[in-house]
Amino acid sequence: MKKNILLLAIALISAPFTFAQSLWNADPAHSNARFSVEHLGLAFVDGEFTSMQGSVTTKSDDDFNQAVFSFSIDVNSIHTRVEDRDNHLKSEDFFHVEKYPTMVLSDAVLTHKRKNNYTLTGNLTIRGVTQKITFDVVQNNGIITDPWGLTRAGFTAKTTINRKDFNINYGNKLPSGIDDVASQVDIVVNIEIVKEEE
Repeated sequence: MKKNILLLAIALISAPFTFAQSLWNADPAHSNARFSVEHLGLAFVDGEFTSMQGSVTTKSDDDFNQAVFSFSIDVNSIHTRVEDRDNHLKSEDFFHVEKYPTMVLSDAVLTHKRKNNYTLTGNLTIRGVTQKITFDVVQNNGIITDPWGLTRAGFTAKTTINRKDFNINYGNKLPSGIDDVASQVDIVVNIEIVKEEE
């Protein structure tokens, strides 16, 4: 009898532990990635990507600490309100969408800092180049149940990247020495996610 109890205890200790996980999917109608970049050292040009897909995996239904984010953006969805500029940004000078139609954030882990503030660190791939980047993230107004009974959460993530780190090198120097298109790009991502029902 004691032997059987001992064997059972060893089996329980040795067995792999599995934890329940929750899956959340991005609501594409309420998610976007915006960017702005300085032009001629005078003003900022901004735009957005209107097509985004992604998911978030959490260890529980109500805690996003250590959640894993995976997102992809259709680069063809770029929109800056000027068609000629959009087409130029899609060209080989910038995103080269014919060869690199998507940008991807993968293996991004959310780490809680204080109250509703987090950092999100993961691998961003643009134009075939992958760099590790970190976003400052705010969770907006907790977790809610919407009027249709779905569980939702929302986040705003901000970071700045150097586009040249991703082989987006287009641009010229002005006589003043200033870049006509700045290297630094400010990024703001707004994400609304919906919990997948079990």
